[in-house]
Formats: sequence, structure tokens, C-alpha cells
Amino acid sequence: MASERTRRGRVDPPFVVAPRRPQDMRDIPLLILTLAVSGYWVGVARMVIRVQHKTRRGVGLVPEQARERLMWLVWAPLVVAWIALPWIALNRTEALWTAPATIGPVFAVLRWCAAAMGLGCLVLTWRCYARMGEHWRMDVAVDAKSVLITDGPFLRIRHPIYAYQALLMICSAMVLPTPPMIALAVIHLALVNAKARNEERHLLATHGESYARYVARTGRFVPRFGAGET
Repeated sequence: MASERTRRGRVDPPFVVAPRRPQDMRDIPLLILTLAVSGYWVGVARMVIRVQHKTRRGVGLVPEQARERLMWLVWAPLVVAWIALPWIALNRTEALWTAPATIGPVFAVLRWCAAAMGLGCLVLTWRCYARMGEHWRMDVAVDAKSVLITDGPFLRIRHPIYAYQALLMICSAMVLPTPPMIALAVIHLALVNAKARNEERHLLATHGESYARYVARTGRFVPRFGAGET
């Protein structure tokens, strides 16, 4: 039976479906990851300012080595994108930018674990900063012999800062498994490996046998146990 509006020549509008809301505070793992990634790079900026102020020297914000300057052309926009993507996901609804709308219980648990692990990476990185102190820098010091730190967080891993950074990126791809974030993770992991190898070549050239012994008893990104400490 037609409604009163229909009989008067007016048609009732169809029911309106509310648009999907952006990923907001309800996606707690994504929010945690977003804060962890932003906090990580805020920490890097703080170290740049702190060490430069204390030592009155550069810390490699603009790399001295030509090879590392080429890496920086990729690294700088990568960091900007890494910070931006989680924030975008919190405020967008398109599948390209956000986590899947429907996830199973296993994936949900994995996202929570990855978010918590991301916070752990942040805390462990701060521990590395505390150990390095004024010796921290972002590039290899071409014209100066750097101090070789082999204790604390560096006792079993040669590059714990890069290891935690790479793990944070993996956590990012787990919490936000979108094509842009996955592509970013692949590029980042390759870049971190190249950066670590380049630093090792430089340190071997400057520290010689002492660094060679250190390499023999440590892992690049994963702790090595059982090797003799000489």
C-alpha cells in the first residue's frame, strides 16, 4: 500500500547506509604501532640534537661517505612514508591504506603481539642510545676513528639498533599489511642490510683485528651465543 507521501506525489527516500568510519581508536593495535613508529623517529631526532649539542660536531645527518649519501636518497623519503602510513590508516577507509575490515582471531592476536613488540623495540633502542651516548651517529665517520663499543646491547649483536628498527618495520607490516607498507618493509630491510654491511667494511678498515675478532663472536642482527670472547 502506498504511503501518504507517495499518494501526494512524493517518494520516500531509500534507507541510508552510514559510511564506514575511518580506523579510529577502536583499532588499538594500529594506534599503538602508530605511536611507536612516531616515537621511534622522534627519539632519533632527539639524539641528533642532544649529541650535536653535547659534542659540537655533526652526527651524520648528512652522510660524509658518497655511498651512504646515495642510500639517504632512499632512506629519507622511506622514513617519512613509514611515519605517515599508520596515521593515514587511522583516518582512511580505502582498502589500499587500511587494515583488512574483517580479520580472524589468529590474525587479531598477531596484530596485538606485533604492536606490543613494536613498543618493545622502542624501549630496547633507547637502551642502545643510552650505551652509545655521545658516540652515537647516523653515518660512518670517514675522517675520524670511531669508538668500538662491544658490551651491553652490543655484546652479542653488532647492529642492535638496526635489528630493532628492522623488527619494528616487520611489526608495522603485520599490524598494517597493506601494499604500500609491505613494499616499504621490503625496501627498508634491504637498505638496513646494505647499511650494516657498509659500516662493517669501514670499521674493519679502521679497527682491524679487534673488529675482526668482534665480528667472529657476534651476529649481525641476531645474537650469537657460544662463540669465545677474546
